[in-house]
Amino acid sequence: MNAVQPGYAVQLGYALPMTLDPLLRTINAHAVPGVEECDVAGRWHSRVVRGGDLVVTVEWGQPGELTLSATGTGGPVVVDEDLVALVRRWLDLDRDVVAADVHLGASALLRPLVRARPGLRVLGSTDGFETAVMTVLGQQVSLAAARTFGGRLVAGLGVPAPAGMRAFPGPEVLASIDAEELRALVGLTRARAATVVSLARAVADGAVQLGQDSDTGVQVRAALLVVPGIGPWTADYLALRVLGDRDAYPADDLVLKRALGVTTGRAAAALSGGWAPWRACAVTHLWTQAVYG
Repeated sequence: MNAVQPGYAVQLGYALPMTLDPLLRTINAHAVPGVEECDVAGRWHSRVVRGGDLVVTVEWGQPGELTLSATGTGGPVVVDEDLVALVRRWLDLDRDVVAADVHLGASALLRPLVRARPGLRVLGSTDGFETAVMTVLGQQVSLAAARTFGGRLVAGLGVPAPAGMRAFPGPEVLASIDAEELRALVGLTRARAATVVSLARAVADGAVQLGQDSDTGVQVRAALLVVPGIGPWTADYLALRVLGDRDAYPADDLVLKRALGVTTGRAAAALSGGWAPWRACAVTHLWTQAVYG
């Protein structure tokens, strides 16, 4: 990554090719009400970062160019290197997309998908805890329902952030709430509310570390599986989104299994053997094809 001069609006370059529309549509589909605002047609997205201190806006211009700006409580702020790095990880700007495309294009199954969407990015995360909670909220319900739950959570327990937005409640906040109170506030099942609180407590006390600079993926996955209500699918999905593991592969994902025409995670895993070390990119292609056609 090239050094970036700090400023109020920073231009971020990235390698081509890049198929942008599916990334924007995926960001929009996952956007938490109150925390994020997305305009797919306008090719921009704003969201709260750093626990509510800032709102960042990314806007795509010409191919290979992205403008990043940030707003604090007092107005525009200088974009620093840490913020640049966060956004680059979130939007998968630094992956060797050509190498991934060449490797996956050798698969007869994936070849037409790679040709249709060269340089497809894997959506990451700006906040591992937020993504983990939203993933739990999405267990066994639609993505739209998960966003509704997330919006209620933010409205009830979030705090004001710049630009009229709200910050997602942190682990300390959710660790201190009673599961029954959370259930009533958000409309969750008792089991799901209990999982959210258990996850928050595990993150708050350091048992689970959800960052790309945390322990190895194997250690994080093992720690997640200790949390009641979190199984292999959730752990593997978070490895893909939060830890940036480009070989993460949630084999038991329902949409993935349907896309592959199989009924078990074992069968889905068996089909993926030749896709390593880019299986997260492979599953992103399969998800994108299944959802957007």
